[in-house]
Amino acid sequence: MSEGAPALRVGVLGAAGIAPRAVIAPARRRDDVEIAAVASRHDAAGYADLHGIATAYDRYEDLIADASLDLVYVALPPSEHARWAIAALEAGHDVLCEKPMTMDASQAGEVLAATARTGRRCTEAFHDYCHPLQEWLRAFVASGALGAPLSATATFTGANPFDPRSIRHDPELGGGALMDLGCYPVHWLRSLFGEPTVTSARATLNPLGADLTMEASLSFAGGVSGRVLASMEPDVALESSLEVRGTAAVVRVQNLVFPVQGHTIAFECDGITRLSTVAGRDTYDHQLAAVVDALRSSAPLATEGMDYVGNMTAIDAIYAAAGVR
Repeated sequence: MSEGAPALRVGVLGAAGIAPRAVIAPARRRDDVEIAAVASRHDAAGYADLHGIATAYDRYEDLIADASLDLVYVALPPSEHARWAIAALEAGHDVLCEKPMTMDASQAGEVLAATARTGRRCTEAFHDYCHPLQEWLRAFVASGALGAPLSATATFTGANPFDPRSIRHDPELGGGALMDLGCYPVHWLRSLFGEPTVTSARATLNPLGADLTMEASLSFAGGVSGRVLASMEPDVALESSLEVRGTAAVVRVQNLVFPVQGHTIAFECDGITRLSTVAGRDTYDHQLAAVVDALRSSAPLATEGMDYVGNMTAIDAIYAAAGVR
């Protein structure tokens, strides 16, 4: 923290289950960030008491109108992200918005337009991107150690049995395996190889019409082929992995999303496999540090601007290829 610099005051929009790990706990591990307020339509005062937050609002509008806040963390269902991110930007706040940024690329473009109009910033909360593991991976692939990249398989699966009351299973609220999980693998591949062309996709749907599984094939410039697999099937194992094959070697990374819980890097070349890891803190600590540093320095962040428009564009194309609304 810069000497004499005031703490960054954060308002949490939505008393979501992810907020304590994603922003409340990381803020408490710093002396330059304060979780100053929370807004919820369901017992905001109880949530504030539980997490030691000074101010509780029963209406989202009241938190948005709080001029003392610097950053608004949007932790609402995806169907509400664009509306409230834009409202926060127009009220003069910077925004950290949970993934996926919006319901589709059109809405993402509206958020981007609001940042240009207001001069404020909106960042998508791909916390995993900020960890040194992914920084290492991007540099390693770019180094040529694999030779010319040929293919990549990106997987994020985690059991989530169907519940019609769950946000994650309601397509009208932005549920579905691709939106909830697959947005990460899409982002990994885009971060490595640029914008994709979706060549095919297939999904299995729950009774509400949201995808329980999604598998998509993509192609990238230079002839790199990609595969994305996301699943919430009740019997599927928890896995977040990426394999990149090149003309000279293969690298496989296990647990990209939560590397602090244990991850492995396997580099296979000339019949020899070498295992390694990359040191780092919790991904959410790295994310908050990146946001704070960027806001203070005006440096750009990789997960803002056209990046979230690109991710939603790829997601839209996967849904279209799978014939899913």
